[in-house]
Amino acid sequence: MSAQPTPPARTFRTSPGSTVIGYSIFASRWLQAPLYLGLIIAQAIYVVVFMIELWHLMEEVFIQGHISEAEIMLAVLGLIDVVMIANLLIMVIIGGYETFVSRINVDGHPDQPEWLSHVNANVLKVKLAMAIIGISSIHLLKTFIEVGDIAGGRAGGEDTGENYTSEGVFWQVVIHCVFILSALALALIDRMSYHRVSAHEVHDGVPVAYPASTSDTIAELEQKLAEARQSLETERR
Repeated sequence: MSAQPTPPARTFRTSPGSTVIGYSIFASRWLQAPLYLGLIIAQAIYVVVFMIELWHLMEEVFIQGHISEAEIMLAVLGLIDVVMIANLLIMVIIGGYETFVSRINVDGHPDQPEWLSHVNANVLKVKLAMAIIGISSIHLLKTFIEVGDIAGGRAGGEDTGENYTSEGVFWQVVIHCVFILSALALALIDRMSYHRVSAHEVHDGVPVAYPASTSDTIAELEQKLAEARQSLETERR
């Protein structure tokens, strides 16, 4: 592969005033730390909500003994909804802290999440968009189970007591489709941002390999072919 020029080193102002201002701005990222601690408290609240919902489901099944299949399905979807929101919180807490506040030294830890090793702003946005799509899918599925056949453009939920209209269901579907299109757009933008780069360039914290030109690829193939022929002749001798 042909050698690529090394990018010039960055230069910085060395005056005391600019240094103090720069470090002050850099240290301001720690103002976000209490926000992530608050999300941890919200995570604990969702754990309590999950256990309450699970207890209500167990009470209706084992104590009262009368519950329909649709009610069980709606209760389970509610539990899944809580779990997916909790997963969203985890991604925001860990990914956001790692991306915008400070690195978390968990390299080599057996419980390190797979996605944390290559997390950056673009990856985090795409993962959050996918999590929101999953949550929207759960809510939409619960709506479909509740409404059944809408008669006269209006239906009442037998299990939740909520009233649904055909226009409301239509807008739920439209909003869900907008979430999907937004996630696709974010993924496409992230893919387009990995353009042809110089050697050793790092994009969003991830080294991007320099694509070889056609001539370099042909030269490498010819070299490998010559080595294979030489190895074959050596074996024959």
